[in-house]
Amino acid sequence: MTDPIADFLTRIRNGCSARLPEITAPYSKIKGEISRILMEEGYIWGYEVDTKSARHPELRLRLKYHNKVPVIRNLKRVSKPGLRNYVGADSIPRVLGGLGISIISTSKGILTGAKARKQRAGGEFIATVW
Repeated sequence: MTDPIADFLTRIRNGCSARLPEITAPYSKIKGEISRILMEEGYIWGYEVDTKSARHPELRLRLKYHNKVPVIRNLKRVSKPGLRNYVGADSIPRVLGGLGISIISTSKGILTGAKARKQRAGGEFIATVW
């Protein structure tokens, strides 16, 4: 697999489209951090790392719905393996005028765009969520 983050975002997108209560994905630190951000921002109910079910740890996300409509309307991978996209602290874009979030991988960890702007940290522009 050349882009595990894109696969993870696609699993979330497909799970929301199928209105599944939860999805599973192979665990990695970056996927765990993206899940933490989604939970802190209120896009999912929660997540957990399941180390007992398989040889490799799995990440389980409980998806969130409001009146049977997914809270996550869209997920987009911005920086791809073939074309990395880096942004400075001054040029972090706002998603839907502040209604969505951007996920940035900085030297201070994986942060939302608002937190990265506040901490004056730029980095790789991973994805947008709204």
